[in-house]
Amino acid sequence: MSIGLARVDDRLRERVGQVRTDARDAPDPAHDPLAGYYVSEAEVDRLLATPGLDLRDVDRDRLAALAESFGLTPFDTDVVLTCLAPEVDRRFGRLYAYLQDDVTRRAPSVDLVLTLWCANGATRIAAQARLAPGAPLRRHGLVRLDEDGEPRSASMLECALRLDPRIARHLLDDDDPDERLADVLLRPPAASSSPAGQTDDLGDLVALVAALVARIGPELVVHLGGPRGSGRHTAAARFCWATARPLLVVRCTALAGETEARCAHLVRLVAREARLRGAATYWRDADAFPVGDRLDAFVDALADVPGPVFLGGLSDWAGPEPVGRPFVRLGLNRPDAAARHRIWSGLLELPADDADPPDAAALAAAFRFTPGQIHEAIATAGTLAVTRDPRAPRLRQADLTRACRLRSGRRLARHARHVVTPYGWDDLVLPPAQLRQLRSLADQVRHRGLVHDTWDFGRAVAPAGGLTVLFAGPPGTGKTMAASVLANTLGVDLYAIDLAATVSKYIGETEKNLAGVFEAAADSNAILFFDEADALFGKRTQVRDAHDRYANIETSYLLQRIETHPGVIVLATNLRKNMDEAFVRRFCATLEFPAPGEAERLRIWERIWPAAAPLAADVDLVALARQVDLPGGHIRNIVLGGAFLAAADGGVITMAHLVQATRSEYEMLGKIVADGEFAAVTGRHDHGRGTRARDDG
Repeated sequence: MSIGLARVDDRLRERVGQVRTDARDAPDPAHDPLAGYYVSEAEVDRLLATPGLDLRDVDRDRLAALAESFGLTPFDTDVVLTCLAPEVDRRFGRLYAYLQDDVTRRAPSVDLVLTLWCANGATRIAAQARLAPGAPLRRHGLVRLDEDGEPRSASMLECALRLDPRIARHLLDDDDPDERLADVLLRPPAASSSPAGQTDDLGDLVALVAALVARIGPELVVHLGGPRGSGRHTAAARFCWATARPLLVVRCTALAGETEARCAHLVRLVAREARLRGAATYWRDADAFPVGDRLDAFVDALADVPGPVFLGGLSDWAGPEPVGRPFVRLGLNRPDAAARHRIWSGLLELPADDADPPDAAALAAAFRFTPGQIHEAIATAGTLAVTRDPRAPRLRQADLTRACRLRSGRRLARHARHVVTPYGWDDLVLPPAQLRQLRSLADQVRHRGLVHDTWDFGRAVAPAGGLTVLFAGPPGTGKTMAASVLANTLGVDLYAIDLAATVSKYIGETEKNLAGVFEAAADSNAILFFDEADALFGKRTQVRDAHDRYANIETSYLLQRIETHPGVIVLATNLRKNMDEAFVRRFCATLEFPAPGEAERLRIWERIWPAAAPLAADVDLVALARQVDLPGGHIRNIVLGGAFLAAADGGVITMAHLVQATRSEYEMLGKIVADGEFAAVTGRHDHGRGTRARDDG
């Protein structure tokens, strides 16, 4: 038997002796009809003569650590041992029942505990205060008072004292967390990782936290704010590794849905778990609590959590500061291009004989990833490489680029449509000036890390580091294709914003939807494409009623968001004059997309055909370019319509099919084609209907 429980055993023997000295003669148990309804003297003799269990698991180190962690006195420790005894050896329960003269009361009452461990009335009164609700034993939930019997017990002395099961398991060398925290704690509790081999830039932050704890004290509360994957959790884990303590990670999203009382109770259980383990705590997604009573209850409950306490969130702390505890705010920014390059280079462990290694600099420039996102992208790329070549999987640039695009567009897909096209520079037909502008835009995006971060222009000239561009021109002139070419050149995704799902007639809903778009886009590295942008970015009007006021608020909100957005935004409009001047002033570039002339139309007709398209010899592309005065978007419709007509009529695309498709396109545009309009094109009389081609209305 351990020294702790042997102490309880010895004290019970003394108390039994006192009770027997004072007791009257008991009836002979052999002739007692009530045998079994009480603990007989013979049974007591047998229990006292029976050696106790060999309870070496209840060692003095754990008991001493428990006392130190929770501020327990020697009497408190004796109470814990007294309550633990019947949990590990049934004979203690029978002896407690004998001493309390009630065979059903196998847990020690407050009166029995005081009788066992208090020598006189004065010490008894002082000890009773150690069992009050605010005393450590009950405040930290180590023991609880159960009121036996009905009606309510007349006195606290009659209440049974029971040890919390988690405390009993801890004293018996079981470190599994409290089952009530199954949905709150990350299981198994996250292990603190060694800084060896780390490629992030968290060393200075961890050293700062260590200095603050040394200077201010271990009760420090640190709020770590930053984007997803910026290293908030890693910073807390590395601090714990450096200070040789475990780290408990708490899911605040699980707490935020609870009632105030339930949330406070769970926080207190986490605090007790942290004291048992000597651990620090990291409260993940601490900004999940809405501002209000629930957040206040959470902060109040943090008072009992041992330090240091780390609160992790995407934004700055919006709640009150914990009362009576030092509180600091530390921010983790998204790494700049140079830091991203270091992280990519450090994590891409490539064979020395790799003749075509991935380009870490290109990945760092194209994707504004946090360290955590880079880790995830490399893991995903490894899976893609195995899928591509199971026998000899080697990471290639294409694997990493695809993994980055998969990772970056995950959240944005809820708010926008992913535009996937194969277009490249050769597919784009624009005047030379516009092509030079578009290539210059691609260079700006590709080298913005060097200019904004390394050369430090971002600090004073362009803090957000974003790029907003306007594409203006008639429908079908290539605005969407140009945005696709820009995205494909940079190796990033293009997402078109769905205005129908974004704009709402309800006040405040449009801003809420747009906030979701921009927040997801900031984490995605994708190009945002607003088609028909004048519907959202139109001119503000004079306020005549509430509708005008709220419409202007939406425009002002958009102005603020595009100015602070760190990514690339492309706005396309058919009517540039309808755009608000405040937006126009903030565009990095404006590209005019004119209607194509005959030479440009011919280039479009020549480049639009797939290699496998069965084109008849009578198709005259020069004549089509001269006669069909439509931009590239409509030419694409004509070619596709002619292909379907040919598929149903012999399988070869002829001039007649294209003329028929042209007629359909003109009619769709509200124009009527005159008789003989395409005679010069077909080389024979054209049997069309109507008058000279004109706008229909």
